[in-house]
Amino acid sequence: MKIGILGGGQLGRMLIQEALKYDDEFYTLDPAADAPCHNISYFTQGSFNDYETVLDFGRDKDVVTIEIEHVNADALAELENQGVKVVPNSAIIKTIQQKILQKKFYEENNIPSPEFEIMDGTEDEIKIALPFVQKLNTGGYDGKGVQVIRTNEDLKNLWTQDSVLEKLVDIDKELSVIVARNENGETQTFPVTEMVADPKLNLLDFNICPVFLSEEIENQIDSITEKFLNAVNSPGLFAIELFLDKEGKVWVNETAPRLHNSGHQSQEGNANSQFEQMYRVVKNLPLADTDAIIYSGMLNLVGAEGFSGKVIYEGMEEVLKLPETYVHLYGKTETKPGRKMGHINVLADSREELMEKLIEVKAMVRVIA
Repeated sequence: MKIGILGGGQLGRMLIQEALKYDDEFYTLDPAADAPCHNISYFTQGSFNDYETVLDFGRDKDVVTIEIEHVNADALAELENQGVKVVPNSAIIKTIQQKILQKKFYEENNIPSPEFEIMDGTEDEIKIALPFVQKLNTGGYDGKGVQVIRTNEDLKNLWTQDSVLEKLVDIDKELSVIVARNENGETQTFPVTEMVADPKLNLLDFNICPVFLSEEIENQIDSITEKFLNAVNSPGLFAIELFLDKEGKVWVNETAPRLHNSGHQSQEGNANSQFEQMYRVVKNLPLADTDAIIYSGMLNLVGAEGFSGKVIYEGMEEVLKLPETYVHLYGKTETKPGRKMGHINVLADSREELMEKLIEVKAMVRVIA
């Protein structure tokens, strides 16, 4: 098959790396000439937001998929009209890429999501009580386009663009569950992972799997995934980010219609990785076994504060001496503060050992220039 991917970043790179053991051709489209996929695929430099560029890129492909949701969904809809398979379909990409439509999707399908208000210029005043989170309708990622409004004083910082104002959840844990569905309607769910964010960068810092939750909480998550997969009406791989609040209630934070940072530890920690699963979804093959085979965790390699330029991974040789520790670099030559440059997966026999190893590795390596 000729498989086209909108976006040439690290998610596409790892998908292609996993799929190279099969017999397909991969084509990627990205605005950056040195995108991580540029040297492992048939690469086109161009905007995945531009209607004509996406149309031209996709016309001769058997299937087109995405590794970033901020793409031209109208062009994908036209490709579908022309007989090109798009996974996930253009309708769900369009819904998820706009926070307002995404929140309405949860509401319409009885998927628990925090109370919200839409700010689009049609309301004279804000009715939602403080504190709340403001999420820009489009373009947000990795903590960008999101801010917390806690006080009346903070209201002066409110963005004027279309956005969702969402009740602030009293969070106990941030969780993620990755679900997959193929064209035949077969579904598969990865074990729930716990996400630990860097409070300064608002980026994922650690990812831990499996997470031990009460039966009641597991049942809530099962109900959410079932409702989501029934409502989504599309093949695809989806990362559902969840909040567990202090009262034991599970809420959907948001969904990514693609591969996700919260699934990276599956490369070594699960029977099959999210990248294997995504390949099978795109090809409409039987879905892969997702069982966790051991305790696994991931830490992001992020550009250190104060360093911009040609990347140096300080301490990496020491990390490579460690057992059950796996380095994944993204092929990005230039680092800058907060930029995701790679990740390291770690395996262990217990959660306690896993956390010790993750903290040890985090202290050993710095991404500098």
